[in-house]
Amino acid sequence: KLTAEDKAKVEATALDVPVRLVKLCHSQSAAVVEFLPRCNPNITSDAKVAIHLLAGAGRAAYQTVLVNKPPAEIDEELKKLLADLSQHEAAVLK
Repeated sequence: KLTAEDKAKVEATALDVPVRLVKLCHSQSAAVVEFLPRCNPNITSDAKVAIHLLAGAGRAAYQTVLVNKPPAEIDEELKKLLADLSQHEAAVLK
């Protein structure tokens, strides 16, 4: 049986992992967006697909965050990152 301390550690990890994943998806997507103007024209579609995959992974991780009932400040931070991911996707669909 888990102690209260063990349970708190499990809950913190359950929230921390998907939060870090959302942040990682955002930073990597932003890096690809920044790279696109210098990208070899023959592989721009690959870079754009990466942005879509990162955005999808970020949204999926956020769904897991919600299950773990994040504090309001974390939720607001992640919503801003998700909005950025949506902008990244919209920019490459033009």
